[in-house]
Amino acid sequence: VHLLAVGSFRVGPELFQDSSKDDIILQLRKRSIRTVLLAGMSANLCVDSHLREVLQQGFEVGVIADTTAAAKLPASDGMQAALTNFHMLASETIDTAEAVHRIAALQPALELN
Repeated sequence: VHLLAVGSFRVGPELFQDSSKDDIILQLRKRSIRTVLLAGMSANLCVDSHLREVLQQGFEVGVIADTTAAAKLPASDGMQAALTNFHMLASETIDTAEAVHRIAALQPALELN
């Protein structure tokens, strides 16, 4: 499901690499986007890395925690490590239902602008 607020855009992992991240940041700023929601495959690697990068660039960042996953080994749990970091670093950690609810609630207001 791709539910995007009017005026927002989606970036796939292939576009959010070191070589093009400056362009992504520029595109966010050009559109006056101040809040970024992150979701992704590897919570304790990719999502955590992008969370830190976007925070350092001055954006408010939320993580949709139930859209991520991580390796679980006998001696360590990548998801638990990631969730700890998300709660410490992100503006907030929400689930998919809450993200969909908030984005849907923005639609009428954004269409008027």
